[in-house]
Amino acid sequence: MSLEHFIRAMPKVELHVHLEGSIQPETLLALAQRNGVSLPASSVADLRKWYTFRDFPHFVEVYLAVSACIRTLDDIEFIAREFLSNQAAQNIHYSEVTYTAFTHYHFKQLAFADQLQALNRARAWAEAELGITMGLVIDIPRSISSQAGLLVADWAISAMDHGVVALGLGGPEVGNPPQKFTAAFARAYAAGLPAVPHAGETVGAASVRSALHDLHAVRIGHGVRCLEDPLLVEELRVRQIPLEVCPTSNVCLGVVSSLAAHPLPDLLANGLFVTLNSDDPPLFNTTLTDEYLAVAHTFDLDVGMIERLVLNSVRAALLPADTRAAMEAQFIREFAQLRAVHLGQ
Repeated sequence: MSLEHFIRAMPKVELHVHLEGSIQPETLLALAQRNGVSLPASSVADLRKWYTFRDFPHFVEVYLAVSACIRTLDDIEFIAREFLSNQAAQNIHYSEVTYTAFTHYHFKQLAFADQLQALNRARAWAEAELGITMGLVIDIPRSISSQAGLLVADWAISAMDHGVVALGLGGPEVGNPPQKFTAAFARAYAAGLPAVPHAGETVGAASVRSALHDLHAVRIGHGVRCLEDPLLVEELRVRQIPLEVCPTSNVCLGVVSSLAAHPLPDLLANGLFVTLNSDDPPLFNTTLTDEYLAVAHTFDLDVGMIERLVLNSVRAALLPADTRAAMEAQFIREFAQLRAVHLGQ
């Protein structure tokens, strides 16, 4: 048996995945038909071709079309159930899912409390039917005003006991530095809500440093360009700030030229706390399982390193300490069983 079989079967945790960016072509077609939305393609096969990443403007076009197909609270519950079903199929026990509630509030007048109820209905269903769960990262789109960012922070704080585990920051980094939302993240920090902003993807190390110091980040979404600043690398290493690394996303969005050129080995060699994630999986033609398979093949990672990356995700999850410890112990037991079955160890 092989490392590939081991990776496919092993338990996993995912910390950086966007709910709206996880919608499969089949789900999008169903939403479009339900809501009378016109799409550039009318079959799943053609939609899959249209989904295939070409360049950043096309990625934005697809993402906006996906969002436009989500019209109602039932749609939100539907996409969350479909997402969780796909996670379960990969043996992903727990996901921290980034969700941009402001978009659906601003454009479709869906109240945050109602959106949250829809998401939590899907979460309760997945716990009962699939044996998996998720935490919600409510993110501030960088393009909105700092005042609107405060509204999103208040939403997230209000839902800390109802499935929300962190406040995020997403969208275009260029022209929207972390400092724009210092007040929103200060409010979350004072309330005890962790911050997990995107930083250091299309903008360099200064963005990561600002996320750490201005936004009180406990984890960094992406963060791969930290390597441009040795002092920042040292701070990340000493503090063991987890990085949510999304290799295929980085290749597609031009952060790196190819998977072989990805800085994952350098991040690991520098002693940084790395987790592996899929970001917007169908839009980048990937899954979390595919990410593990790709980096294992490209960088010749052994089973020990694969297990380490999985356990990093468990340890970086924003779960109660006892829940994290129980999950880690369970995963270690499963790894031992899978080694025996698939690797003869």
